[in-house]
Amino acid sequence: MTEPYGADHVRSVASLTQRVSHPRHPTERDPCGYHARVTNGPLEMVFFDIGGVMYDDSVYARSWQRALRESGAEFTDEAFDLEYAAARAAQSESFRRRLTRRFLGPDADLASVEARASRYWAYPPSALYPDVVPCLEAIEGRFRLGVIANQPSSVRAAMERDGLTRFFEVWGVSDDLGLSKPDPKLFSHVLYTAGVSPARTAMVGDRLDYDVRPARTAGMRSVWVLRGEAPDDPTPAQLDETDAWVNDLAEVPDVLGSWS
Repeated sequence: MTEPYGADHVRSVASLTQRVSHPRHPTERDPCGYHARVTNGPLEMVFFDIGGVMYDDSVYARSWQRALRESGAEFTDEAFDLEYAAARAAQSESFRRRLTRRFLGPDADLASVEARASRYWAYPPSALYPDVVPCLEAIEGRFRLGVIANQPSSVRAAMERDGLTRFFEVWGVSDDLGLSKPDPKLFSHVLYTAGVSPARTAMVGDRLDYDVRPARTAGMRSVWVLRGEAPDDPTPAQLDETDAWVNDLAEVPDVLGSWS
């Protein structure tokens, strides 16, 4: 994918979703950096988000920044970075809608901006986090695996290229189904397709509002990954909403193992 901006800009946006190398909220009880509540019952299936969890979401941020400017918005890189960071901290609404409202006004045509952004929203091989394949290899065979993600249908080609599709048996991609997170119908559809009880599943995602909350409403367990669109400094109240939180996917096998 051709970078639409110079190196300084790429570093600026990338810093918004950069993985941290240390625990954000370490405690005496959790020296490894993750936290998981004790839950009852065996775990059968695990669903993963894609952007921010498996792929670096700065690609998504850049696509929206470019689309907004092409739609007539005028703003500095710093102003975009600040609004994007505020959206990550809030964990309360569509980033697309918030960014469009902020930089184009409340009457802007969101669908038009989405169409522009979709031309640039494609994950290059370099966007794949290095901990993804080791995590999936560690848990395949122990759990069935699926995807629940707001993504264009083309994301499957990127995942095929990067050797990921072999791990997943159930696909809940928004553009394929015409349903998007946090719509409960998407979660219900995917659980029905998988033929599994919600209580025997877990959702691994980077958003409270799009992953953790709807998953728990559906009766699933949740693992909040603190990178991608998660806040830089999640509050204790935010951390308390999820069954488990991790800094990266390297910690996910241990969390899932504690629930088995």
